Amino acid sequence: MTVREELLEVRTRLEGIFDRREREAVILLIFSHVKGWSRVDLIINEGKELSDFAKREIDGIVDRLILGEPIQYITGNARFYGMDLKVRPGVLIPRPETEELVDWICDDAAGKSDLSVLDIGTGSGCIAVALAKHLSFPSVTALDFSQIAIEQTKENADLQKVKIRLIEADMYNWDSPSESFDIVVSNPPYIAPDEKSDMEVRVKDFEPEEALFVDEKDPIKPYKRIEEIASKALKPSGSVYVELNPRFAEDVKAYYESKGWQDVVLRLDSYGKKRMLKASKE
Repeated sequence: MTVREELLEVRTRLEGIFDRREREAVILLIFSHVKGWSRVDLIINEGKELSDFAKREIDGIVDRLILGEPIQYITGNARFYGMDLKVRPGVLIPRPETEELVDWICDDAAGKSDLSVLDIGTGSGCIAVALAKHLSFPSVTALDFSQIAIEQTKENADLQKVKIRLIEADMYNWDSPSESFDIVVSNPPYIAPDEKSDMEVRVKDFEPEEALFVDEKDPIKPYKRIEEIASKALKPSGSVYVELNPRFAEDVKAYYESKGWQDVVLRLDSYGKKRMLKASKE
């Protein structure tokens, strides 16, 4: 079988699972993982014979995709903020929306150096690693209760050649140091249980529930705890940044305002949804 014939077969099998644009991106990831090919390599080699081994590998990946498994878990890689990061089951796969949160922080920090950052619920370490790499001489601390997340963050920090202080602790039981950080950032769980039925299989059945879902009785509970930590851990001039469920954005904003935070601002993501919040201590 030629590469072109295998491409046609894969496209047919993945039709209906991904839209056209996402399907082509996934196919490129498959061939990159199995053959190490770029988009140009794929075009150049379309007429060549595909080895039996490569076909078995590609077909096996497609089988897993059809069952809903995320391509990032299959390949062990995810692209985030211009970096190739490692991901494994048990950590949340980095999202493009979170890149926009990192952008906001980097824009605000332009011209500043030696900032200290606390990332609460670091997961894969995507935020912590991106900030460690793109801020000017920062000191970055990443906290997560999951040993898998801490190990994954360490691996990604090592791959990107940045230093991150790692703390394995539950944020609800962690005693934060006073006035130690310029920035507190978090992408906490924020999906309500009643939204689960509308989610894609590859998210709700494969990614860690504890990183996705909140208590239906108090859906902004994580933000309350982040506020409590930030109020103590931030320096007087510091700010807290969080990613949000648009459904609860106004509730989170009102809560932070009720606690005396200044300049509480909601920001829209590229889809026009209320996705991020910033609040200043003073």
